[in-house]
Amino acid sequence: MKEKIIHQKTEKEKMLSGELYCALDSELVKEHEKAQSILRKFNNSSDINRSEILKSLFGKTGENFCVKPTFRCDYGYNIYVGENFFANYDCIILDVCKVTIGDNCMMAPRVCIYTATHPLDVELRISGLEYGKPVTIGNNVWLGGNSVIAPGVTIGDNVVVAAGAVVVKDVLDNVVVGGNPAKIIKYL
Repeated sequence: MKEKIIHQKTEKEKMLSGELYCALDSELVKEHEKAQSILRKFNNSSDINRSEILKSLFGKTGENFCVKPTFRCDYGYNIYVGENFFANYDCIILDVCKVTIGDNCMMAPRVCIYTATHPLDVELRISGLEYGKPVTIGNNVWLGGNSVIAPGVTIGDNVVVAAGAVVVKDVLDNVVVGGNPAKIIKYL
């Protein structure tokens, strides 16, 4: 009789699959520190070709993309951007889960995209465990300044997110959303 070997998931595997995980796991701490080192190089570079630095960090990029400093993220390898991507100054992407951004997307200054979240149960939350939910942004999307995209949100194609909007629910194609929480304010 063959014994069944049960694979215990690593904290990274749990993180990537959206399960509760410990962010202080040694593998994740090393990967986070590596990403922060790359980001320091990017954010302090005056080199016109600084996008090459992010190509080494992101999971995928198009050929044509531009990110203005300062840029911050957790790991980088969970960020996938399409062609003609532009992120203006002070963008933050907390990428404990996958962040997929389509082609022809623009982000105004201080856009924040969060995949990281915490349990509502107080005992679980203070234990230090956390989890993530992936974010997907379609093609031809413009995220206005200081907008926030919450964990687990999917934004359709041809969408405009107004400045200051807090998007906590999925957004249909071809609309303008604004407010806190964001609601449809116009169909395109």
